[in-house]
Amino acid sequence: MNHEHFMRRAIELAKQAPQYPFGAVIIRRENGQCVGEGFNRSDLNPTFHGEMVAINACAQRHRSEDWSGFDLYTTAEPCAMCQSAIEWAGIGRVFYGSSIPYLQALGWRQIDLRAVEVSAKAAFRPTLITGGILEAECNALFAAAQKGHFDDSSD
Repeated sequence: MNHEHFMRRAIELAKQAPQYPFGAVIIRRENGQCVGEGFNRSDLNPTFHGEMVAINACAQRHRSEDWSGFDLYTTAEPCAMCQSAIEWAGIGRVFYGSSIPYLQALGWRQIDLRAVEVSAKAAFRPTLITGGILEAECNALFAAAQKGHFDDSSD
């Protein structure tokens, strides 16, 4: 799998909400097919984080499938809510760019609970979590948004 390719798609999605650049894409591991994607829509609902939007999009089309063969790519480490939803959905692997500690250092409000900690408490389902995919590019999105120096244009 080309992790950078899928993370670049998450970054492109994140640019649709430049003030809150949380983008996510879910792919079928065996063939790289996109099965769901999303970006932060918390302006509509506070639970509509990028991962939650992607999970809901995937559920509309793939509800009855085993999601352990799906991978989720997200511009930032999933928060406790999103990682819990990932566990309940059964997504097998998560890849993220920016870490929760990095976001906190920038002043982003984050629950101080790492994705691996949430996953460890969900002993009923093994989830592989890997951070640092295109980390510098993802970090730049959040740094620009925090400073208000984002590009409002959509690609």
